[in-house]
Amino acid sequence: MAFRGMMARLGVGGANVETILDHPVTTPGGQVRGTVHLTGGKVAQDVREVRVSLQATVEVESGDSEWREDVRFATQPVAGGFSVQPGERRSIAFALAVPWQAPLTAVGGWQLRGMKVGVQTQVDIAGALDPGDLDPVTVEPLPVQHAVLDALGRLGFRFKSADVEKGRLPGSDLPFYQEVEFAPPGHLAGRINELEVTFLADPSGVDVVLEADRRGGLFTEGRDSLARVRFSHHDTDPARLAASLDAQVRQMGARRGWF
Repeated sequence: MAFRGMMARLGVGGANVETILDHPVTTPGGQVRGTVHLTGGKVAQDVREVRVSLQATVEVESGDSEWREDVRFATQPVAGGFSVQPGERRSIAFALAVPWQAPLTAVGGWQLRGMKVGVQTQVDIAGALDPGDLDPVTVEPLPVQHAVLDALGRLGFRFKSADVEKGRLPGSDLPFYQEVEFAPPGHLAGRINELEVTFLADPSGVDVVLEADRRGGLFTEGRDSLARVRFSHHDTDPARLAASLDAQVRQMGARRGWF
């Protein structure tokens, strides 16, 4: 028995955890529901806490180095303070709130390459390795976010890529933020490299942060230009949003002398 206990502490013959999500698709401000299934191993073990979190893969920059790391957020305890007996099965239902500023991983069913978000399950067992589980989640845009993306397409901006960067912007709720990058339309192609868009949503609407990466010339240095515009969750008309976004881009251009 002592040998089994030692092996369980090393993760061999210990409790097993499997999380099953009711529906692995959500939106910012929504929920992810599921059930944690915990099965006892070969020995009894004390479970201090069962918790679920969202996890995102983010890019980290430091000096000339760049790497990716997994960051947990929106952690929520769902159970704890019990013993699981050998072979015992327990099922723990949960509803995990998705932060309003969670990164998008898909638009209209089309996956954004490199965007990874999942539900991470952790089981804190006294004196043992954590038998965790990770289940992918698709985060689709809110209606207003979808309308903004549609509006940018109407203005001629073409999707290039997306990434999640470690750090904060004014108004950020999370230790990272997402940038969706667009190639400029023809009339701006010689003036900016790309337009980067960040959504900072909350219960009443969304701030859209626009960052234009300006091209540098032979004797001039490239510079970034920033703008920020606020929309409510009722602003879902792409044509109206296109007019507002076009005005913002033109104001940035006027300040920087693009035109």
